[in-house]
Order: sequence, then structure tokens, then C-alpha cells
Amino acid sequence: EKYNEAINLNKSNSTYYVQRAATHMKLSNFTDAVSDANRALEIDPKSVKALNWKGKACFNLEEYATAKTAFETVNSLEPSKQTETWIRKCAAELEDEDEDEDEDEVEAPAAPPPVPTPAPAPAAPPPKYRHEWYQTADKVNISIMAKKIPEETVNTEVSGDGTNLSLTIDEGDEPPYKLDLNLYAPIDPAKTKVAVLTTKIEINLWKTKVQQWTALEGSGKPSVTQPANFSSTSLSKPSFPTSCVRKAPTDWDKLEQELKEEEADEKLEGDAALNKLFKDIYGKADEDTRRAMNKSYVESNGTVLSTNWKDIGAKYTEGSPPTGMEMKKYEQ
Repeated sequence: EKYNEAINLNKSNSTYYVQRAATHMKLSNFTDAVSDANRALEIDPKSVKALNWKGKACFNLEEYATAKTAFETVNSLEPSKQTETWIRKCAAELEDEDEDEDEDEVEAPAAPPPVPTPAPAPAAPPPKYRHEWYQTADKVNISIMAKKIPEETVNTEVSGDGTNLSLTIDEGDEPPYKLDLNLYAPIDPAKTKVAVLTTKIEINLWKTKVQQWTALEGSGKPSVTQPANFSSTSLSKPSFPTSCVRKAPTDWDKLEQELKEEEADEKLEGDAALNKLFKDIYGKADEDTRRAMNKSYVESNGTVLSTNWKDIGAKYTEGSPPTGMEMKKYEQ
């Protein structure tokens, strides 16, 4: 909630989106983590933390190609062994996917001709794409297992009083795929989110009332609204994917502290480690030390960084280039 308030006050600060993406990762809300990481990258395309969270979230969503691209970008900006490990993990998963697809394409051996039997009544064709769903107390998530679908071919509509959900995929020359659901209870159309990924389509729905659905679609029976003194312990043990145990209240202060500790413990290399060292020194320094660092760095054109204000404050800081190099004035 604190990050939501910060973003509402300043939507151009990529750091807020990065921190909220990290929080979504802690809560296993991987789709929301990808969304926030993408927003952060729209503001700052070279945000290493945003790219890292996007890669990790996409990996958990089995979006290995997108995750690999994100980690490769991170490695080009700040190379590290940890990032290279993630890239290898993504490559291994992609190889497994290719092997599975090759096995699916192998034709089965021809079966002997069947004994003629009376033709049964034609059965309804199975749906082209399988879909699954799960729920929390206030949300419903639907996954349509459709791979490599262009985003512009997907259209989703919520009609009626919020109980009718329709998803259409334009298949070009073939008849369009349609999924029409008469939902168990109304949802809030304004909060509906659709994410088209390379392996599936994710639809996030917000319930208008906090309650447990006994099915995805309505059965004609009245739904039971959760009472005010509702507790997650009053629910029977759920079975995936039709229900979900409500988690205990989140300690946001503890979660924020864990994120800060995780960032502090992160092992960096090269320029990234040096920049972190300077930031830590500056962040913990007193006013005189900060003045000394700023004055020495600016006056020496980035070749001197001193923390001694008594020495730096009394004179102009001359440039001190590395051994074997010399300073030259820039001429336009």
C-alpha cells in the first residue's frame, strides 16, 4: 500500500515500480511483478534491478525466452556470474521445450484397421486451448494455455453485470477461438488485467465481494457472501487449482527490511561494486564529508574523491589523472 501511494504521488519514479515489483516477487505475484518491472523500464530502460526482477518473474511464469533476453541485457550492463547462471538456466529450459515439441511432432505408428462398428453420435470437438483457474479471497486468475499468440489478436470483454467474460483470439484464415464464461459471481471490469505471454494468456479478475467461489462458472445457486468476522481458518483445506488458502496478514515493515538486506547482501563486481561502495559512504556520511566528496569530485573533473573537508574546503582541488595518463581540456 505504501508503494501504491508513492506511485500515485509520482508516477515518473522508476524506483517505486522496482520496489513494488520486488514485493510482488516475495508474494509470488509474478504477473504483477512483470507489469511493474516493464513500467520501470519504460521510465529507465537501463534499470538493472527492473531487468533482474522481470527476468526472475518471467522464469517463474515459464516465459524462458523473455527471461533470457532480460538477463542478457543485465549482463551487458553489469556482468556477473550470478546473471550468467540465470542465462544458462533459461537456455536449458528452452532446450527442454524444443525437445518436447519435437516429440509431439513424431508420428505414431500406423494402427491395424479397426473392426467396423456402428458409428456413435458425433461428440463435441475438444477446445483448442486448455484453460485453468485458481482464486484468492478477492481475486480470480485464469490461464489459457495458448502459445505464441500475437497480443493484437486477443480481445477480452466483460458484459452484463460483470458476470459474463468473453475472450476471442483471431486465428487469421481459421475460425476465431472463443472462450465465453458465465462467471460464478460478478467481478469489477475496471480492474480486469490481461497479460499475453509467449506460453499462455493470463487474465486477472477482481471480485466485487470477498468470497470463495465453488466453481469458475455460475451453477444457478446463490453465492454465500463472506461474513465480516471471516477468517481463513474457517475455510476447508483447498484443492488446487479451484481454491487457495488465504495467507496470514503480511508484515510490510518486515518485508521491506528483508528487501533492503537482500540488496545489501547482493554480491556485485567491477564498476557496480565500486559505485555501491561510494553510495554507501555518501549515504552514511555527515554533512562535511558529503561537501568534501562533492567539491573534490567536481573540481577535479572526477579524478579525486576526498572525504576530508578541512583539507578540501580550504583550497581548489586539482585534477589527478591515473598513472600514465594526462588531463586535457575539452575543446568544442
